[in-house]
Amino acid sequence: MGLRINDTIPDLTVETDKGTISLHDFVGDSWAILFSHPKDFTPVCTTEFGAVAQLADEWEKRGTKVIGVSVDGVEDHKKWKGDIEHVAGATAGFPIIADTGLEVSKAFDMLPAEAYMPDGRTPADSATVRSVFIIGPDKQLKLSMTYPMTVGRNFAEVLRALDGLQMSTNNGVATPANWNVGEDVIIPPSVSDADAKAKFGEFETVLPYLRKTKAPN
Repeated sequence: MGLRINDTIPDLTVETDKGTISLHDFVGDSWAILFSHPKDFTPVCTTEFGAVAQLADEWEKRGTKVIGVSVDGVEDHKKWKGDIEHVAGATAGFPIIADTGLEVSKAFDMLPAEAYMPDGRTPADSATVRSVFIIGPDKQLKLSMTYPMTVGRNFAEVLRALDGLQMSTNNGVATPANWNVGEDVIIPPSVSDADAKAKFGEFETVLPYLRKTKAPN
């Protein structure tokens, strides 16, 4: 059984290019994003890690830590970061987990439990290790996405989803389709009109079950 929304992530102790890390200690009181890749020195993954590096200021603004996962070892990760930084024009300051034994991949259900990868594995051997997990300060899984080998992830969408999660968690609201920061939010149906008026002030009733209001600051 894989991790479901609101499950507590496993507190694994992992080796990274920045030393040994406990996942729960890494998250601490922050939001966190764990993003996985099939293999070091592969083209799509290099561009994706580069995109994460370029967004360093944005993660920091949102009080969010990022950590990568790849099935190769620490020394490969250190060498690969040179390529990532060359492509991105930015420092890849986040740690990358060396998941050589697939402990993280299996714990987060990115691979079948019986998966086996011999030496000389190719990206195709670990094709399902291509996921994003957004984790809250409570150490619970808030959102997950999984992509195929051939489609690079849109980290602007990951950032948008993080904004939506932080907005809804902090303010007791929901966000509509394609929502971006500064746009109106949705008042949950469980909140009465009277309570909505007291909490949010003015709101628009689009349908009896769809009410919009200005996003709280």
